[in-house]
Amino acid sequence: MKKRRNLNKIRNLSSARKGHINIWAMRHLQALLFSLGRLSRAPLSSLMTVAVLSIALAFPTGLKLLLDNAQRLSGSLDNSANISIFLKQNLNNAKLSGITEQLKLKNSIATVQLITPEEALEEFRRNSGFAEALDTLDNNPLPAVIIITPTAAHTTPAGAEELLQELKLMPEVDIAQLDLQWVRRFQALTEIAARGVLLLSTLLALAVLLIIGNTIRLEIQNQKDEIEITKLIGGTNTFIRRPFLYSGLWYGLFGGILAWLLVSLNLWLLTEPVKKLAGLYHSNFHLTPIDLPTLMILIISSSLLGLLGSWIAVARHLHAIEPN
Repeated sequence: MKKRRNLNKIRNLSSARKGHINIWAMRHLQALLFSLGRLSRAPLSSLMTVAVLSIALAFPTGLKLLLDNAQRLSGSLDNSANISIFLKQNLNNAKLSGITEQLKLKNSIATVQLITPEEALEEFRRNSGFAEALDTLDNNPLPAVIIITPTAAHTTPAGAEELLQELKLMPEVDIAQLDLQWVRRFQALTEIAARGVLLLSTLLALAVLLIIGNTIRLEIQNQKDEIEITKLIGGTNTFIRRPFLYSGLWYGLFGGILAWLLVSLNLWLLTEPVKKLAGLYHSNFHLTPIDLPTLMILIISSSLLGLLGSWIAVARHLHAIEPN
């Protein structure tokens, strides 16, 4: 009998907990839908607030996307961190072809271009203006040269330097050269730009908090009489706070979605001009849209900013309203 009673108590407690959870979820769902209905009843003011939020959110998002595309562009340039290796003399064509194929198998190398001594001499003959003097030479003094373009992972100064040291250890290599000066300069510029985007994002996030906080504060003031009546009939601050919090969440969510649409629209407008400009330089570079991880970060961040801004406004102004 005791075991049965204990089992019944456990079942009753479990049913009660499920009932409380269902009631809690139902109340939050009601508040969520009620706050959405409140926004729809004032479409013009809600749209204006969402538009201001979307501009504040779209600006750093667009800059971050342009910065990412600029980094992609630097990696697609023909002369990006190229390594020139000058091979030792007296290597026959079969040996040169073997070295070229060996380099092509490396995962750190994107392209390999072999310039034979004959090709190097002919190019020097065309461009130097010393064709007659070169004809007097008994032997070709120019070595074979291999121009190597690293993969994107090895275009950074550290990665390119690591690949350079690896190539210097090859027994057929006489000299290996790498110009990292422009790579270091570009990386420094991108780091400064990334810091600037981060700082701007922080400032605009504070602006989003202020906008949503002020909007929720005005809503609280406009519904002051309703709040006082609700408190008179026993409504708690938690019950009254809930719709305002969800209103901030809706503002942030819609602002993030509209910001994504604005950035996508601007990228679409820039796609064709950028494509034409890249074609003039014989490049297939194109702007990439917002990827899924960036989009999720934008939507989640904007929603959380909306929720935080409304929570700050409610915490400051709701307790000040008490029925007379």
